[in-house]
Amino acid sequence: MKSILIVGLGRFGRHMAEKFNEHGNDVMAIDISEDRVNAVLPFVTDGQIGDATNEAFMESLGVNNFDLCVVAIGDNFQSSLEATSLLKELGARFVLSRASRDVHAKFLLRNGADDVVYTEKETAERLAVKYGNDNIFDYMELNRNFSIYEIATPPTWVGKTILQKGVRTKYNISILATKADGQIYPLPNPEHVFSANETLMVLGRNEDVERLLR
Repeated sequence: MKSILIVGLGRFGRHMAEKFNEHGNDVMAIDISEDRVNAVLPFVTDGQIGDATNEAFMESLGVNNFDLCVVAIGDNFQSSLEATSLLKELGARFVLSRASRDVHAKFLLRNGADDVVYTEKETAERLAVKYGNDNIFDYMELNRNFSIYEIATPPTWVGKTILQKGVRTKYNISILATKADGQIYPLPNPEHVFSANETLMVLGRNEDVERLLR
């Protein structure tokens, strides 16, 4: 369980608060809008109305006691930048800030953000990969080069085992799990026989997975 501070309660901030709460974390949420704070009170540990760019207010929260501080402000980049910088000045351990453009990300990182998240950009990229290929059912980027994909079983693999196809050595990918009838079966053994009615969770370089699916 972690203690988490969320700054900004628009749609992104609210969803973050809900998800962190679902996973058993202590969440404090702040926003300048009383209505937004009241809306999240049912699923946060504490909610405060205040300006995240006000040093006295932020200092009163004891930001250095939180494991993670999320700056989720999306409609005012100047406020996001000031809040990010102020959090680090006050001793925040780790600051994750929301960015909508590359230039915003650069400024946030230079002014104290430990990491940035691109909500719109990452969603657009994920959907483009997912819906741009009929053989890809889901996708999660790990870094620029590696991703986890849920893919259709290649027709030439059906009836063969993982060992027979030499998946790791020939295709340079790892099969993390198989999925059939809504159930996920992690870490299949080398003797697993591929079937047409299952999908595969694979990890590999993007170029290797794309080459496999051509």
